[in-house]
Amino acid sequence: MGKEKKTESYDNGSYNYKMFKCFNRKFKINEVQPTDDVRDAFCQFAVGCGGGGGDGDSSDGDASSGVMGAEQLSCFLDDHQGDSGTTVAEAQRLIDDVIRRRHHVTRFTRHGLDLDDFFNFLFYDDLNPPITPHVHQDMSAPLSHYFIYTGHNSYLTGNQLSSDCSEVPVIKALQRGVRVIELDLWPNSTGTDINVLHGRTLTTPVPLISCLKAIRDYAFSSSPYPVIITLEDHLTADLQAKVAEMATQIFGEMLYYPESESLAEFPSPASLLHRIMISTKPPKEYLESRNPIVKQQENNNNASPSSEEESPRTEEIQTLESILFNEDCCENKTDSDQEEEEASEDQKPAYKRLITIHAGKPKGTVKEEMKVVVDKVRRLSLSEQELDRTCSSNSQDVVRFTQRNILRIYPKGTRFNSSNYKPLIGWTHGAQMIAFNMQGYGKSLWLMHGMFRANGGCGYVKKPNFLMKKGFHDEVFDPRKKLPVKETLKVKVYMGDGWRLDFSHTHFDSYSPPDFYTKVYIVGVPADNAKRKTRVIEDNWYPIWDEEFIFPLTVPELALLRIEVSEYDMSDKDDFGGQTCLPVSELRPGIRSVPLYDKKGEKMKSVKLLMRFIFE
Repeated sequence: MGKEKKTESYDNGSYNYKMFKCFNRKFKINEVQPTDDVRDAFCQFAVGCGGGGGDGDSSDGDASSGVMGAEQLSCFLDDHQGDSGTTVAEAQRLIDDVIRRRHHVTRFTRHGLDLDDFFNFLFYDDLNPPITPHVHQDMSAPLSHYFIYTGHNSYLTGNQLSSDCSEVPVIKALQRGVRVIELDLWPNSTGTDINVLHGRTLTTPVPLISCLKAIRDYAFSSSPYPVIITLEDHLTADLQAKVAEMATQIFGEMLYYPESESLAEFPSPASLLHRIMISTKPPKEYLESRNPIVKQQENNNNASPSSEEESPRTEEIQTLESILFNEDCCENKTDSDQEEEEASEDQKPAYKRLITIHAGKPKGTVKEEMKVVVDKVRRLSLSEQELDRTCSSNSQDVVRFTQRNILRIYPKGTRFNSSNYKPLIGWTHGAQMIAFNMQGYGKSLWLMHGMFRANGGCGYVKKPNFLMKKGFHDEVFDPRKKLPVKETLKVKVYMGDGWRLDFSHTHFDSYSPPDFYTKVYIVGVPADNAKRKTRVIEDNWYPIWDEEFIFPLTVPELALLRIEVSEYDMSDKDDFGGQTCLPVSELRPGIRSVPLYDKKGEKMKSVKLLMRFIFE
């Protein structure tokens, strides 16, 4: 963007840019016009321009004289756009909507679309969206069969070291569709109440009760599917009991917890509509009550860990925990052991009974921890580095574990600025909870936003079937194995519109209209990753690129289409013009309107692209 002082004016369909306070440059602003593909599609289906309702004979017609009625629009949506099952009545409602938006005087006498109406219809992203806007996947499978929209340190407003803690980012995350909220629980200064903060840092606390009330009030503002609260617990037994009391009183019937202590299989999202669940490690006082050594060890440890990414344990504690909590070590019990355990069940704190999804970190090797237990399911947490190491050496063990259990991945502790990591390695191995800093804006978070635009944005995306299947000799999907091309995606970028409405006329360039270009990425398994770029269209608020790119895909089910528009600057860094990310498996074929978002993931008011998607 230019740095000189500038002025601007708009006059008679043109912009005047004053340069160096000496002379004006005038640029004519032409209204955006339909491309050849749009004209051809209209002529193929409209009456009166050589088409006549879907007979395919379009090339010689005069588009300006055609009219597309409800029957013809229904045929267009069915044959050209792949929206099978569109009724004539539904098509008529679309026509009425377009006419109501575009025409005021003649809206009661017009019953069909002319070429300009049709072109505008294609550009309305609410009427012609690029992906299915509602929940359409099977929601009756166990929770472990879904990728789940997951937040990390959901209470932080900024960086991990000194930002404020607040219920506001929790509310924003829930409104965006996040289904897993993480809260770190610590005693307050007097030890009589519970605060939420990032421990051992300068972050200012927020009372737990404020966060719980915010979750209650906004949990289902964007999705009816269950919200999971993951707790990082640094509390005494008395305060844990207070948490249980708070949760029970605030959530009431919303709070779900099973009758039995452990689950043989997770419940389904469909069975948990408008319910809230708690996931955390078993409470420490249960461990301490049966093993005084542990209590003494922890009392002697003044440097209590601030979060799960900093939780060193002594070998003695690890051994005791494995005896008490590791399912693999509970097979050979004497009668007296069983009686003692049953007696203690009646004295368990309410806090422990409220834990639906039992969580933990690896106590020994990750490979051993991932051994699947037939009669119990659980959640395991790994850092992004641990995931990388584990996937490098035990890739199929990870996939096998995630078929029944839940795997949560969290950012490494050195991401002080709340940045995020690449989520694809976790998704390709079936990890359900890729925990992200929702305030850590950047390209990784754009991918997260894109993944969870799928399935109507409900926060749960069904994992591909191949991640849930086992073959001979217990073999499962291997993300490292290069596979043959399964399908080819053709992406055509026609044009863009809306910047003139959302930005000042000198926002991108001081002395002329902007020079836009579009970058198109495929992000998925390594074999599918690709990048393409259109040419730069100079001095135009309505860039028309009309360029097509071809992407062969080996695993389209896990691929994301990332789109970014930039404004070319010869002497400085190119300016940001908008971005979006869409799951390839959700793309609707045909000519579609693609809305763009700002750097924070907020939808721009007017900016959108007209694109076409074809699968072969």
